Amino acid sequence: MPPFGGSVPPSYGSNNSNSSESNIVTVDVGGQLFQTTKQTLALAGPDSLFARVSDPPPPPLSSSVPFVDRDPELFSVLLSLLRTGNLPSKARAFDIQDLIFESRFYGVESLLINSVSNPSQFEAFNLERSEILPMNGRDSPSAIATTPFGSVHVAHGSKITSFDWSLRKKRTILTQFAAVDSMLAISPSVVAAGATDFSGLQILDLERGSVKETLNWENVTRSSSTVQAIGSNQEALFVSFESGRRNSNSIMVYDLHSLRPVTEIGHSEIYGAEINSAIPATKLNWLSGNSLLMASGSHSGPSGVLGNIKFWDVRSGNVVWELKENVDCFSDVTVSDNLSSMFKVGVNSGEVFFADLRNLGAENPWVCLGDGRRALNGKKEGVGCKIESHGSQVFCSKGGDIELWSEVAMGSVKNSEDGLEERVFRKNLMGKVKDVGGAKITNLAFGGNKMFVTRKDQQSVEVWQGSTRGF
Repeated sequence: MPPFGGSVPPSYGSNNSNSSESNIVTVDVGGQLFQTTKQTLALAGPDSLFARVSDPPPPPLSSSVPFVDRDPELFSVLLSLLRTGNLPSKARAFDIQDLIFESRFYGVESLLINSVSNPSQFEAFNLERSEILPMNGRDSPSAIATTPFGSVHVAHGSKITSFDWSLRKKRTILTQFAAVDSMLAISPSVVAAGATDFSGLQILDLERGSVKETLNWENVTRSSSTVQAIGSNQEALFVSFESGRRNSNSIMVYDLHSLRPVTEIGHSEIYGAEINSAIPATKLNWLSGNSLLMASGSHSGPSGVLGNIKFWDVRSGNVVWELKENVDCFSDVTVSDNLSSMFKVGVNSGEVFFADLRNLGAENPWVCLGDGRRALNGKKEGVGCKIESHGSQVFCSKGGDIELWSEVAMGSVKNSEDGLEERVFRKNLMGKVKDVGGAKITNLAFGGNKMFVTRKDQQSVEVWQGSTRGF
């Protein structure tokens, strides 16, 4: 039996002189009557079941209102969602899965996703550990790929486990990799994955558990090409490759939709003992405000940890700025569009530094955000620390803790050295007392209004959300 039965009152859909009355729609859901307007129901889209209520076929002889054999309480929540664009407070009384199933029945799941997992609702200062996503098997997560509305794919050992935007486990697939070192979500069901000990970048269809395509870099020595890092913007996929003999590397640019090669940048060859002349990029960040690709990489050798950071103009294939790190090289580095700054964690000091992108021409653009009193005593306090920017905040892991760095408004005080406005950042520790500490953090990732955290030797992913989640 179809979900809709009966018909509508004679006045509905007729040429009634009272336009406000003809605009009102009445529907019976599970024995409870609801009234709304055609405009409200139209917000659900033409393919939803709400459209069948707002524009039903001509009524038969009966004059009953349309009937839907569903839960009226859940319907009232979704109707409030249509009216305001947000879930009402009473939605907290329902299980999220019940709302998901009901939203799929009516064809409004996209509106529910936008309300619950909208990235604009990310609350950096209110984040707290809210959920643990367990992984099957004994392997700890090695890479995380997130989507804009909070679904997440987790690589652990040779497997990838996917969770939807509501954090419901969808599936686990087995890959050809012994371990996945780099992963990036191209769509909710397709990821690009690579490893430092397995040749080629694989485009994986997680719905079918199959390899859609394998991308390889044809290097001079014709050896294998392992993946060191993956990045993207709205049009292109960036892949950092290194030859199997580790004597050459390159950054390949592919069309994100067709996956056809567009250009090659950053091709480097190592000659003799000059191993520091061609450090492969192990992190790729797209800076949309400047249309530049930041490629960073480091190498540990007899003289310590050395690294470089390059900003590439992808269209011309030229480096517009380069910084070689040899004093307190980075353990990790990131760039923020919102803050127009680059941030790093010193591998020796463990301190957080920032560099204003307007001052990249300086010989040493770094400004220490810590107290600056940590001695460079060779202990390498920053080894393994991770740093990521999200929105207008910067998150840095220190052992098992997470620091949150935010800029403080200072007015128009000028710096005497470069003439730029003085910038001040303040640090906060993340989470409540129950969230502080734990095993060393190995990954930080962001999707929707959530932060995802993995820790050393733990077979799970922590989900951090704001205390007010819109649900």
